[in-house]
Amino acid sequence: MKIAFLFPGQGSQFAGMGLDLAERYEVAKRTFEEADEALGFALSTLCFEGPDEELRRTENTQPALVAVSVAALRVLRSLGAPAPAFVAGHSLGEYSALVAAGSLDFADALRLVRRRGQYMQEAVPMGVGAMAAILKMPLEALEGVLAAAAQGEVVTAANLNSPDQIVIAGHKGAVERAMELAKAAGAKRCVALPVSAPFHCPLMRPAQERLRADLDATLFAELGIPLVNNWRAAVVSSGAEAREGLYEQVPNPVRWVETVRLLAAEGVTQTIEIGAGKVLCGLVKNIDASIQPLSFGSAADLEGLGAASWTRSL
Repeated sequence: MKIAFLFPGQGSQFAGMGLDLAERYEVAKRTFEEADEALGFALSTLCFEGPDEELRRTENTQPALVAVSVAALRVLRSLGAPAPAFVAGHSLGEYSALVAAGSLDFADALRLVRRRGQYMQEAVPMGVGAMAAILKMPLEALEGVLAAAAQGEVVTAANLNSPDQIVIAGHKGAVERAMELAKAAGAKRCVALPVSAPFHCPLMRPAQERLRADLDATLFAELGIPLVNNWRAAVVSSGAEAREGLYEQVPNPVRWVETVRLLAAEGVTQTIEIGAGKVLCGLVKNIDASIQPLSFGSAADLEGLGAASWTRSL
């Protein structure tokens, strides 16, 4: 059996995430202490206690999600999980995936994503950008809708999440026009997303350029486990490729459908989503039914992992 570890970059951000892991497992508790030390403030308190509005600020959300993922990863390893054949992360989750692959130091990952969040938020003033999920509309049809909706503004596909879900991003007016045109063209639903900035679209280029210096100043080791990256949905194994992927993913779409299909083509039959929420499990199920999606982000998830053939008595 080939297993891939997947790391979320969106979904559940809520006060209390990671708390049960820290209370139950010393390795998780130490992980959050490392995060606090690396960032110079009590990220752990923000994760465990909130307030939610502070936790949802992008510069806080991003390191919080990485901290929870790495804490869960370390717990999973302590419980005897086998080494995966591949790792992958959705958007921000690629940083956690690179920590898992041994390319990126945990403290460096936290500092990078904190700055990444700040740069992304500052790239587009609040209220100028927007994102929306378009359901049950093929990419080929959506591309025509986006071209018609632009009218001199930016609106592009941002997350190619599954055959049934594509997220778009850009200027607020263009996104709203695209939603109306998509509905008229047969999309099943169009849902505005509660985000603070229009991620993974050309409006993020100022953030990309600011992030370059931080990435260049950070050590990226050769990967001990191959990564399927967001930017090209391609397998990478060198530190230079990993750095380039994190730079290029900022204004470019997350190619998640291609990522999962590549994992399946490489013989992966089971994925474990490691971190807060179960968003990726649903996407994997929708993309390729031959893959068994599992998740681990809290002590309660141990019961679900018990169904995996490799688990020992937990």
